[in-house]
Amino acid sequence: MEAKSVRIDVGSREGKDGFIEGDLALSSRKECMVVFAHGSGSSRFSPRNRFVAGVLHDAGLSTLLLDLLTREEEEIDSITARYRFDIELLASRLVDAVRWLEGEYGSSLRIGYFGSSTGAAAALIAYARYPDDVRAIVSRGGRVDLAANYIQSVKVPTLLIVGGKDTLVLRLNREAMHIFPRDCMVRLEVIPDATHLFEEPNALEQVAYKARDWFLEHLP
Repeated sequence: MEAKSVRIDVGSREGKDGFIEGDLALSSRKECMVVFAHGSGSSRFSPRNRFVAGVLHDAGLSTLLLDLLTREEEEIDSITARYRFDIELLASRLVDAVRWLEGEYGSSLRIGYFGSSTGAAAALIAYARYPDDVRAIVSRGGRVDLAANYIQSVKVPTLLIVGGKDTLVLRLNREAMHIFPRDCMVRLEVIPDATHLFEEPNALEQVAYKARDWFLEHLP
C-alpha cells in the first residue's frame, strides 16, 4: 500500500498555528474513503490500524491514517497525558480531516470512520457534529461509552467489534447498543478469546475482514 504524507490545518491553539499529519492511500475507488481514529497514546503508525488499512486498500478502498494531535501536543501528551482523553478535541480533528478531504476531492466522497478505543468515541462524536458524507462507522475495542451523549444522533450503519475476553469494553458496548436510535443499523461482533489489542492469533485478521465487509456493503 503506497501512501503519501499530508498535512491538515486544524487552526490555531493558544496563539500557535496547528497542523496534524496523515498518510493518505488512494485506491481505484477514490470516493470511498476510510478515515482512521487511533486510540489513546497511539498514532498513525499503529501497526494494528496499518494492518487493517492494508486490508481495506487491497479491497479497493482509500484510507487516511491520522495523527489526531499536532507534534507539539504529542510531545506534551507523552509526558502529561493531557490530550489523549480529550475526546471533544479528537472529534474536532476528525471533522477537520473530513472537511479537508472534501476540499481536496469534492463532495462526492463517501466516508467511513474506523475508530479504535477512545478513537471510536471520537468518531461517533465527529459524525454527530458533522454527518456530511459519512456513511458508515466501525469501532474496534471502542470506548463508545465516552460518546454516550452523542450516540442518539448516529444514523449510519455502525459495527462494534470487541474481543470476547475484553470484558469491560464488551459490557460497555452491549450497554451502548440500547442507546442507538431504533432506525440505526448497529451490530455487535464479538471475536472469541480476543483481548483488547486483538494480539491473539488470527484475531486482528478477523477484525480487518469484518471491517472490510462492512465498508464494502455501506460505502460504494
